[in-house]
Amino acid sequence: MPRINLLPWRDEERKERKLQFLIALGGATLVAIVLAFLGYLMFSSMIDGQQRRNDRLRAEIKGLDKQIEEINSLESAKQKFIARMEIIEKLQRSRPEIVHVFDEIVKTLPDGAYLTGVKQTDQKFKFDGVAQSATRVSTFMRNIDSSEWLKNPELQVVAADGTTGGSSFTVFADEVHSGDTGPAAAPGPRPGVPRNGGVRRGVVP
Repeated sequence: MPRINLLPWRDEERKERKLQFLIALGGATLVAIVLAFLGYLMFSSMIDGQQRRNDRLRAEIKGLDKQIEEINSLESAKQKFIARMEIIEKLQRSRPEIVHVFDEIVKTLPDGAYLTGVKQTDQKFKFDGVAQSATRVSTFMRNIDSSEWLKNPELQVVAADGTTGGSSFTVFADEVHSGDTGPAAAPGPRPGVPRNGGVRRGVVP
């Protein structure tokens, strides 16, 4: 019976399978490289898109910050304008009031007394003057107490004036605004009676 040598056929088959394996391996490697490159492109595109969105958000945030600064500056300017308007309105309201106050000072000053100085600090007046007697000073304080534009007379100093033969005096009074109501507008102490020991020197008749 003749013998058939199958080794060359098996070698050929083995070589063919090895070649197919190498081709498949190379194809898989190529596919993996292509997929990796596509994935890199996709992730790079996503990163670039996110970066562009971040840049746009930063630009919008910067624009909003600028708008906020402008709004704050406008608000500050508005508050300054309102404060200026309030001051102007207050001055406009006080213009007729100060005329009434000085007219009232003339009316409250009795005969036999005259003023040597008038000073106003906020709503408080200081009257320096000379009177023929302490009775004139009491009359001046009584007139202030019943005045519509002055209140709370307070006798601070009364002293004999050797040059005029009368009595120099200092009287404090509060201004009454047209909008004053309640306790702030209540009349002061009884005329001629200083509050809380306001007299620093004795009254010289």
